[in-house]
Amino acid sequence: MTLKLLILLLLLTLAGIGIYHTQKPLPAGLSYRGNAVPLEEPVLLTDVTRHYQDGREVKDHEIFNEIFRLIEQADEFVLVDMFLFNSTKPDDVIHRPLAQQLTETLLARKAEKPELSITVISDPLNTMYGGTVSPWFEALRNGGIPVVETALRPLRDSNPAWSSIWRLCCQWFENNPDGGWLDNALGTRPVTVRSYLALLNFKANHRKVLVADEAGSLRAIVTSANPHDGSSRHSNLGLSFKGPAVIDLLKSERAVLAMSGADTTMIDRKISQASDATTKPEVPEMPRIAVLTESAILDQALAMIREAAAGDQLDLAMFYLSHRDIVEALMAAADRGVAQRVLLDANNEAFGHQKSGIPNRQVAMELVRAGIPVRWCNTLGEQCHSKLLMLRRVNGETELLLGSANFTRRNLDDLNLETDVWVSVAEQSPVAIRARRFFDEQWQKGPGDDPVMSLPYERWADESRLRYWRYRIMEATGLSTF
Repeated sequence: MTLKLLILLLLLTLAGIGIYHTQKPLPAGLSYRGNAVPLEEPVLLTDVTRHYQDGREVKDHEIFNEIFRLIEQADEFVLVDMFLFNSTKPDDVIHRPLAQQLTETLLARKAEKPELSITVISDPLNTMYGGTVSPWFEALRNGGIPVVETALRPLRDSNPAWSSIWRLCCQWFENNPDGGWLDNALGTRPVTVRSYLALLNFKANHRKVLVADEAGSLRAIVTSANPHDGSSRHSNLGLSFKGPAVIDLLKSERAVLAMSGADTTMIDRKISQASDATTKPEVPEMPRIAVLTESAILDQALAMIREAAAGDQLDLAMFYLSHRDIVEALMAAADRGVAQRVLLDANNEAFGHQKSGIPNRQVAMELVRAGIPVRWCNTLGEQCHSKLLMLRRVNGETELLLGSANFTRRNLDDLNLETDVWVSVAEQSPVAIRARRFFDEQWQKGPGDDPVMSLPYERWADESRLRYWRYRIMEATGLSTF
């Protein structure tokens, strides 16, 4: 009887921990929604990898070229918040050494301008949660550039089936970068068991943000691209912009620094200076921009889809699509007569490892059955990593939602840290034209064209009910990496 009671108490304790840590209050400043403010000097940045029928691969990549340019000309302030910041990559394909290039660019500018304030924020995955040492982080710190590895424990738990156990038994033990003996999935140095126990929490600072001063003001980039060698061939999107929205972006980044116990003095000063120098803007009908993080991204995506009417055009390009509210909203929009196009990664391969196709192939089956056209990006080892929702209204307005967030429960339900921007522009604006061109090229160039940018639904169709319900369980429980 005593043993049964102890087991019951243990189960109740684990259930209580799991419920609390999936519902607890968010740290201050998360799930941030900035006001719609004037969009100033926007530039849409694209990374596109094209595969030609003669076997050539041509990369037209702009995002990190622009990031490096902004760092190289900064005089006062640089803030970088990037999820993957390491050199892991498959051995059989040449990749751009983005982690090294970003590190060297930051160090070179700091050496040229010692008074320049630079802060780097990243995810502890890059050190396997303290189980190894990042050579790039160490080089930055040795060069006088602080690196903040985001504190993830204050976040809600996305995988409560494991995290409730981890919080009870394992979170108290510090990791040891010199005590590893297991193979390291992100490097060559061995790591500890504690690294993998932390990994199974499946939570992250997934943001990709840069802010730097330029010509007396601040410019920001919000993107889906990582400074990660193995990701350097991926297709991605980013938006570069100036104006009052940059202040909102800094406020959202201050929340991450504060949550992680880092010094916020410089970012506080920059927010104060920028706020003092900015009069309250009159918000025009367009162009406008709003900074969104965490579940505020979900709210905006659902608003765009649910407000779309017959005659409007919805286009979605997404690396992971699995959030049930989004899927159901897309199918409801189809019932209302909204024209749609959905371009997905086939979830076939990641950094040299084969994948099952979950969740995109299962969601694609639902969408196609609802009458929504779906195509797959034509990828050969790289990923179709963009996250773009585009609404083209009959009144001539184009709305874009883009940034770091996949449309999944983990990315949109206040579990990961994410940053997107929503913009409203005229259909003939350079940003709208570029966004349409980015989507249309991939959608329209299929087998028989050169280059081949996308493939019909039938190429990767998977209508297995078993795998469908596997996706549904993984999405609902958090027992997944998407």
